[in-house]
This record gives sequence, structure tokens and C-alpha cells, in this order.
Amino acid sequence: MNNPPLRRVRRAGRVREANKSELPARQAGLDQMMDRSATASDGALDTLPKRLREQARTRGDGVFLREKDLGIWQPFTWAQAEKEARTLALGLAAHGFQRGDKVAIIGDNRPHLYFGVGAVQALGGVPVPMYQDSIADEMQYILDHAEVRFAIVEDQEQVDKILQIREQLPQIEMIIYHDPRGMRHYREPGLEWYEDVQTRGERFEADNPDYYTDEIAKGQGADLAIMLYTSGTTGKPKGVMLSYDNLIRTSLNGMAHDRLTDREEVLAYLPMAWVGDHLFSYAQAMCAGFTVNCPESGATVLADLREIGPTYFFAPPRIWENILTSVMVRIEDAAKIKQRLFHYFMKVAERVGVRLLDGEPVSFSDRMLYRLGEIFVYGPLKDNLGFSRIRVAYTAGEAIGPEIFSFYRALGVNIKQIYGMTEATALVCGQSDGQVDAESVGVPMPEVEVRIGDSGEVQFRGPGTFMGYFKNPEATAETKSNDGWISSGDAGYFDEGGQLRIIDRAKDVGKLNDGTMFAPKYIENKLKFSPFVLEAVAHGDGRDHVSVFINIDLDAVGNWAEKRGLAYTSYTDLAARPEVYDLIGGEIEQVNAAMAGDPKMAGAQVRRFLILHKELDPDDNELTRTRKVRRRFVADKYKELIDALYDGSSEVKIEAKVTFEDGREGTIKATLAIRDLEPVAALAKAS
Repeated sequence: MNNPPLRRVRRAGRVREANKSELPARQAGLDQMMDRSATASDGALDTLPKRLREQARTRGDGVFLREKDLGIWQPFTWAQAEKEARTLALGLAAHGFQRGDKVAIIGDNRPHLYFGVGAVQALGGVPVPMYQDSIADEMQYILDHAEVRFAIVEDQEQVDKILQIREQLPQIEMIIYHDPRGMRHYREPGLEWYEDVQTRGERFEADNPDYYTDEIAKGQGADLAIMLYTSGTTGKPKGVMLSYDNLIRTSLNGMAHDRLTDREEVLAYLPMAWVGDHLFSYAQAMCAGFTVNCPESGATVLADLREIGPTYFFAPPRIWENILTSVMVRIEDAAKIKQRLFHYFMKVAERVGVRLLDGEPVSFSDRMLYRLGEIFVYGPLKDNLGFSRIRVAYTAGEAIGPEIFSFYRALGVNIKQIYGMTEATALVCGQSDGQVDAESVGVPMPEVEVRIGDSGEVQFRGPGTFMGYFKNPEATAETKSNDGWISSGDAGYFDEGGQLRIIDRAKDVGKLNDGTMFAPKYIENKLKFSPFVLEAVAHGDGRDHVSVFINIDLDAVGNWAEKRGLAYTSYTDLAARPEVYDLIGGEIEQVNAAMAGDPKMAGAQVRRFLILHKELDPDDNELTRTRKVRRRFVADKYKELIDALYDGSSEVKIEAKVTFEDGREGTIKATLAIRDLEPVAALAKAS
């Protein structure tokens, strides 16, 4: 592959070299962003604690957070939130909390954990959110590396994990739990109930009435605001240090890009350890003053989504795909008249919906048909999904299937792709209204510069550029240049419209023995566009052809099997059925046919595949907590399977250890079939 020429795109104020056409409304948003940025830079509102106090002063009775508890949505106003954070902060101060202290935040999205973040930041401390489903050994590394002194956790489960490894973490002085269920007989030193700490804070405030205000005043925009650990795809997780300037300026720019206001409603359901949650569910709320809703549990997210009806929503591609799969399963079970009505009006939506959303001209007859569809199909469907009020929706993390992307936009859901990473405070590029392309991730966000290096790697710099990796200057120097340019590790290019397209991780791009480019993520994403494929791992660098491991989607394939009367007892049993191999083989052949039309990728079609005996799992170290494949680990663990894919074997036996949810280990034994596929002849470009 020829690397694209070095191209630089600058976004600052009203200048963008890659694409000079701007929508009037977008320009107005940029002007507002500049006004807000000027306000933020004067020092009065340059930290999130200062913004929390300002929101409590100006909109004290407005709802900041809601939490669904025992089936009822419980609201917390801005004034209540500020009080909760203040009393907790002062309780920590009474225990000797010092500026710069690190505090682990562990649990599901809960208002009191967000209050914990605010309390820590108010005292000049550094919150370190962690993935709530991490096992104790994973937590130990981060707690030790981050030098965590305090931990604020949700419940007994998280307390137990820390107590299990506490002997190896002598620096942890206090563990504060919010949910007291199951904690009555715990007598561990330094273990305290959240409300007891707040009570101590109230007493401390009586003796030190100005302490909280003085501590907040000491904070500055350049201060370290939060530390978020990377997923550790290729090694140990790294602590990404973000400042208040990073968070606030990126928040304001994102608000300007999509014209966000204080009237937005968001659903906070993604891990607090993820940079997107801290930006979209916390920092932007502090800047805009909108409402954040916390679901009752991970199992009730979709039901809670329907009740809230957010106006601003983020979901990774897999969630958008899962929702669509559930819709299509329900349609298959519906009466014939409903099926015909759905399919008829969806054809209308495919032809008209996206054009209407993008403000393009549509004939009167098509407009009337679409309105009928809104009454009979689109409106009820969006209402059932909780999408009836969505004004802006994002997807990111990996590619989303064009058909899935178009389905939602045809319904009138303004879903757009964004591109970023923790080191960029989540936002590098985003799609603008009226300029949405399923194959791209949009244009640079306000104030962000993006260029393509000589090797084809995407590089960027801007207000979200991270401070560095905690206690890792070598890794910081490898990623961030002296003049602030970040090497993303992603290979990409700008298309003719000035939109960025991401190909793959630069280090993962290789070549087959015939010289054909091998981009595993590109192939895997295309395979995962199928509702029947949960995960895929492609192999081929330095080989004669491409082979893949497949994880089936148990719900989708299980439903498919039940409709055909195919009995099965477990994932392993279902995955081994010849009928399922036929199903997955057909899905891969469709991907091969699509790749045959791309001269650069036609030679990288999948020639052999097997269906794994188990789902790849973070608890088995096969995936990160953000569900990214640990390629090196998987390649080492399943070396005999890879060898079988390339030595002509028709089957291979496997015996592998697995970790169950309760921490117990077991062994799965299976014989995996290997299937061959005929490549599709490369299509001429003219065809």
C-alpha cells in the first residue's frame, strides 16, 4: 500500500483547510464555543469543582443526576450534589487527605461515586476510576502503580476484592463504601461507611467553615484532574494524566460542535473508568448544566433507556448492533401484516430518511410517505427503543456496519461517528451535521490539528492532549512529541471530502506472502457487521492466506437455531454444529464478496475459519476490560489452533482453562472443525 502524502488539517476558530464548507448553524456553534472558552480561561471556572459550585449557585434546583433505585427515579439537584461532594470532601480532610492524593473510584455508575469524584477534585486530589468488573489481581496493579491512598467503592463486592489484596497494598489507608448491605459484621481497620464520613465532614466544617472554599480556590486549569488507565492491550495499563484544561476545553469544543445545551438528558451506563464517561457524563454536564441519569443496573440499561428517552446518547457499535438484532428478531416473530408494514416503510426510510436528516430536498410524495411511516413504524419503534428524543448520538471505538448505521439514520436518529482516545480526552474527530459518511470518522474537532505521517499513521494535537503517562516518561516520549503531537498508533488517511478514515492499528497492519496488505481489524470489523458474529480474530501476516477465529453471538445464533428446531445444550455445543458452520460460512462469504470489489483488499479474503469453543473473555485475559482483543496473548494461548488453520487440518482438539464469574477455574475440552472457503474472484474497478 502506498502511504498517503503528509496532510495537515487545522481547526482553530473558523479555519479548516481540509473542508471549507460550513453550515451556518455550525458556525454559530463555533462562535458560542469561542465565547465560552474565553469565559473558562479567565480562571473563575477553570476547574470542575469551581464549575460544580457555579452550577449549584445558578441552577440549584435543577436536576443534575437521577438514579433508578427500586424502580423509582431518584433526583439529585445541583445544590444537593454540591452539598454531597462538600461533606464527603471535608470528611476526607478530617482524615488527613492531602493535595495530590490518589483515590480509587470503583463501582457501577452511581450518583454517590460521581459525588466522590467531585469531592476528591475539590481538595486537589486525583480520582482514579477503575473497571468495576476487574478481578482482584487486575485491581492490585493499578492500585499499587497509582499510589492509591483512599478508595471510594459502591458495595460489598468491591470491598471484598480490595480486602483480598490489601496486604500487598499497605499504602491504602481508608476504604469508603456506599451500599451497606452485607457489611454489618465487617470490622476491618480503615473501612468506613460513606455517610459516616460525611457526618465527620459536617463536624469538620463547623470548625473550619472556609476550608472547602479555600481548597477549591487553590485549583488551576493546568492541575492534574483525573487519571484514567489504558486497557493494556499490548502490556501493562498506563495511567493517562488529564488536566482540567484538557477536560473543560474539550467539553466546550464538543458542545459547540453539536450545539449541546443545558436541556440535554444523557444515560450514564458505560464504565466510569472510561474517558468517554468522564467527558460525556461528567465534564460536559459540569460545563453545560444538563442532566445525567444512572440506570438501576447493567441488566436494566435498555429498559431504563426507554424510560428516560435521552437527547444525547453514546454507544459503541456492538450495542447499536445488539439493539438492531433484537428489533429484527421481534419482527420475525410478529404477525405477517406487521412484517409487511415494517419492511415496506423501511424501504421508504432507506430512500428518504437520511436525506431528510441531512436537510436535502425530498419530493412531496416521499415526504408524505415518510410521515405515514413515522406514524405507523418509525415513531412507535423509536419510542419503544428510547430513541424518540435523541438529537445527537455517537458511536466510536471501532467501525460500525454501514447497513446498521444507515438503518438508524433512516429512522431519523442522528447517529454520528467520532474518533478519539484517552490520550486525546476522547475527542479528535467527529462528523458534522449534513456531512455524515458511514465510512469515515469525520473532520477534526474545534482547535484540533490532525496530520498523516509518512508511515500512514494518524497524528494529532489539540487542547485535549494529555499531560503524560504517570511514572512512565519513556512511554510518554514515545507517544507525545516535544511540540505536542500525539502518535495515535492508528493507520488512516483523509478522503477527498477532508474526512478522516481509519484503516487499522498501524502496528497490526502487515502483509501476506504475496504482498497483499493484511489489516486484521478491518477484516474483523467487516465480519462483526454480521449479527451472528460476536468477535473475530484474523491471522495472516507472513502467511499465504487469511484465516479467522470466530465467536458466535449466542443470543442471535441461539434464536436462529431455535426457529429451525436445532437443539443445543451450551455455547460449545451450539458452536460445533455443522448448521452453524454453514451459517457463519455464508456470512464470511458475503464479506469476501465485498472485499473482492476493493483492489487493495481482494487478496486478503478469508480462506479458512474455525468457531471457537468459548467466548473470548476479559477474565481469561483474552480481552481487555473494554473488550479489545489481546492479540499476542490469544496468539500464544491458541497457537495450536493457528497452526491447524495453516497446516491443512480439517479439525483440531483443544483443552483450555476458563475462569468462571465467581473466580473458580475449569477446563473445556472440544474438537473444533475447520472449514475452507473459496475466494471470490476480484472484481474489476469499473464493475
